[in-house]
Amino acid sequence: MFILHSILKIICRKKPLFSGENKIENNDLMPMHEVNTGAMERPLEATRLESSTSSCFLMERKTHVKINRKQIMLAKLRKSCSCTPRKLKNLVMDFFPVLRWLPKYQCKEYIWGDIMSGLVIGIILVPQAIAYSLLAGLKPIYSLYTSFFANIIYFLMGTSRHVSVGIFSLISLMVGQVVDRELLLAGFDLNDDAPPALGDGSLWNDSQLNTAAFNLTIGGTNVECGKECYAIGIATALTFVAGVYQVLMGIFRLGFVSMYLSESMLDGFATGASLTILTAQVKYLIGIKIPRSQGQGMLVITWINIFQNISQANLCDVITSAICIVVLVTAKELGDRYKHKLKFPLPTELVVIVVATLVSHYGNLNEVYASSVSGVIPTGFIPPKVPCFDLMLRVAVDALPLAIVSFAFTVSLSEMCAKKYAYTIRANQEMFAVGFCNIIPSFFHSFATSAALAKTLVKTSTGCQTQVSGVISAMVVLLVLLFLAPLFYSLQKCVLACIIIVSLRGALRKFRDVPVRYHVNKVDTLVWVITMSASALISTEIGLLVGIVFSMLCIIVRTQRPRTALLGQIQNTSFYEDDLEYKNLSSVPKVKIFRFEAPLYYANRNYFLKSLYRLTDLDPNLEAARRKKYEKKEQQQPKKGDHTTANGLDMGETTVQLVPKQIDFQAIVVDCSSISFLDTTGVNTLKEILKDYKELNISVLLACCNPSVIDSLKRGGYFGKDFGSMQELLFYSIHNAVQFAKDLNLSADCSGV
Repeated sequence: MFILHSILKIICRKKPLFSGENKIENNDLMPMHEVNTGAMERPLEATRLESSTSSCFLMERKTHVKINRKQIMLAKLRKSCSCTPRKLKNLVMDFFPVLRWLPKYQCKEYIWGDIMSGLVIGIILVPQAIAYSLLAGLKPIYSLYTSFFANIIYFLMGTSRHVSVGIFSLISLMVGQVVDRELLLAGFDLNDDAPPALGDGSLWNDSQLNTAAFNLTIGGTNVECGKECYAIGIATALTFVAGVYQVLMGIFRLGFVSMYLSESMLDGFATGASLTILTAQVKYLIGIKIPRSQGQGMLVITWINIFQNISQANLCDVITSAICIVVLVTAKELGDRYKHKLKFPLPTELVVIVVATLVSHYGNLNEVYASSVSGVIPTGFIPPKVPCFDLMLRVAVDALPLAIVSFAFTVSLSEMCAKKYAYTIRANQEMFAVGFCNIIPSFFHSFATSAALAKTLVKTSTGCQTQVSGVISAMVVLLVLLFLAPLFYSLQKCVLACIIIVSLRGALRKFRDVPVRYHVNKVDTLVWVITMSASALISTEIGLLVGIVFSMLCIIVRTQRPRTALLGQIQNTSFYEDDLEYKNLSSVPKVKIFRFEAPLYYANRNYFLKSLYRLTDLDPNLEAARRKKYEKKEQQQPKKGDHTTANGLDMGETTVQLVPKQIDFQAIVVDCSSISFLDTTGVNTLKEILKDYKELNISVLLACCNPSVIDSLKRGGYFGKDFGSMQELLFYSIHNAVQFAKDLNLSADCSGV
């Protein structure tokens, strides 16, 4: 009676799962057995299983209509190529988002916040623009041009309401490195203290600034170009090509590229670049004259030169730098501490620049103490020029990392503001906006731009509502360009260096976050350290490349060697967890439950097999070979009565050595809940273990497979022809599979009796 009862129980569990082979093909059914669900099931389905009174039921896959991709592509192409007035209007309004939000501008509610934030950013922008010209290796007037045009263009094309676009220290550094390299290749001296140009203030006929001259083709004519002319020619060509790259990325909708720049990688890159920026400004702080290092290892070479020439430090610059840094840092710390009481941040940089300029002018610091000053900053606008095509070819490779970094920082800041203030941005339109913020200003002697974190935070904290604040900031810069620029002639370069260094506080503070970052995620910390080290010790471009490649390798390695575990059952429940991580778990008799926490594909196939064999303590191939050898020895045994072998060993000893390993389980359940996809190698691997273990009379059952994995198994022939064995190999939950395995074991035991 017991045997009959067991057989009936198995039949009941296997019945009405499928009515026939055709039903399997058409309806794509997945068997649902009784009992509770596994740990990875959806709550709604778990409730359904637990409340079900039936012993088993079906879970039917939806039938998806096949999509004719060719027709869809043709329809999209036809729609995109069609031109109607309404579509043309939408296209223009999408390209210039200002046309959508400006007519709806709530003047009474927004105007005062925009004016206040615009004035504050403009006041901060002027000293920073002058200071960052040191990083770019250009005259301050070009930084002011860059700040003016970037704000106007982003006002027209940007989708973020709060981000501040303009000069950015990291972008200025990357531009300056290319400019310095090309100046050296052209034979110019990188000495910063050449005599300032006088006369009409023209910066395009300044061959007197340096002994070398370069023949440059501009607008189809051959022009003899001096150092400053050639430097801005390189910068505008680099900026134009970077902008073209960004526009092309927007056209081909490559905004997703920024997803591959992880937060840890970007933080490490910014911190490493900040160390480079800090190093480049030290010579201005102490007033020594050393050559501007170029290429790989610039940071180390610069510090060696600094220590070798430290005896030549200018005492006036050292004292001025010490005072400025103390004032700036103190003001910043007080501003951070009492920012909730201040309606807007203190314009400390502007105050320092004004006071330092007055002291330098009336104290004749340049003439008396040989302190380096900014020199002539002409007023007005230089006539626009087309960037030189020949120079574009020289800097085409350098423009690519510049374009990626500029876009990545802009989009990340835009998304941060959009999330905080509950609106959306369009990444591809941001690509267009930043691209044209580079392309158009390059005709007006400007260099590359990006969103800046510090100014964006100030902008949001001072009541900014829309990009009207950017127009206000541009007007402040325009006022300086038209009237106030010459007043900064006597401004010491060491003061500008102090402003740059103090602005790096946020990036340099990342070093304090390393222990916390390490505690949260060791791999991300390693990415940060590698990227930061490469950016600082080698170069910024190589650091960016190293960071991207290393981040990708970390992902690959983590999928190549993922966590694997044998699971045990939580007592008196239908849930299963890692036996090494949790206490009070009970093993399931004659069943091994194996979890693999990664996709199964060609790169981790061997690790999957090794882990499975190691944790189950059984390699089916070795065991099969051992059994065949044992059977062969059995057949070659001498006749009964002869108990010795040719080498004198007792036959009993030889037999003991060849006895097959005793296996303590009859089924393996593979928890596929963490397997997101299978490639061809992954499917073949599962088919291989199914075949190998079957030769040892061990069943392999799959549990918690997602629909894409099931489809891959079907296409790979895992379930045989017409999916006839699907209901015996695939289970919705671990517990379903375990119960099925127990029934199989019970049936085998009963048949053995």
